[in-house]
Amino acid sequence: MQLPALIDIGVNLSHDSYDQDRADVIARAQHAGVVAMIVTGSTLADSARALELCRQWPALLRATAGVHPHHSAGFQDSDCATLADLYADPMTVAAGECGLDYYRNYSPPAEQRRAFGLQLQLAATHGLPVFLHQREAHADFMAMLREHPQLLTRAVLHCFTGDAKELDDCLVAGLAIGVTGWICDERRGQALREAVGRIPDDRLMLETDGPYLLPRTLQPKPAHRRNEPMYLPVILDAVATFRGQPADRLAALTSANARRFFGLKL
Repeated sequence: MQLPALIDIGVNLSHDSYDQDRADVIARAQHAGVVAMIVTGSTLADSARALELCRQWPALLRATAGVHPHHSAGFQDSDCATLADLYADPMTVAAGECGLDYYRNYSPPAEQRRAFGLQLQLAATHGLPVFLHQREAHADFMAMLREHPQLLTRAVLHCFTGDAKELDDCLVAGLAIGVTGWICDERRGQALREAVGRIPDDRLMLETDGPYLLPRTLQPKPAHRRNEPMYLPVILDAVATFRGQPADRLAALTSANARRFFGLKL
């Protein structure tokens, strides 16, 4: 049986948990039908590393470049020039991961807002789509995004974990939505399961967020907890179930959305 062609729009492939078998991880992803992956950049150094990986696997990988809210306190105004250089790399297809995270607050909220604002302005200046993160910061997050209306229809909220009200706010604003294995979690994912059917066909994309969020529905369960792109079909099947759509059709439309959003020629 031919596997559907899938695109993983968010995998932290530069994470050190992949250091010993990264080539095998990529080979397993291809064997599972994953034809392209967007490597998430979460710090300046990590974004540079993501681009190095893209140069090793140019037929499969592209990258984002940004500073995750957890690392906001270390991002200075003077770093914008370095980030702009990363944006200029032809392998960079989006700005981010950037946003707000009040759940962990590893950086103070004020620092998160400062760094997020700088990155939104820089993305707008350079004309890049934006790869976004938000957790328990919905009101501030949406308010800041609305200050950059030119970005709203060129932004994807990755790893959406909110409820129907938050989803509707995002959809009205024009955002695309990335869905992870959170939907496979019967403990925490119920709101997403109920809301996922509200996402328009042309604004839905799939991602693993590996090595995080190993799908709980995975059978048999691996001995480790590391997620990887080979499990994207498990997420596809869950999303298809809760949307009431055939998996092959969902694969085709989410991959088409990813190609269009990120400008992929892979």
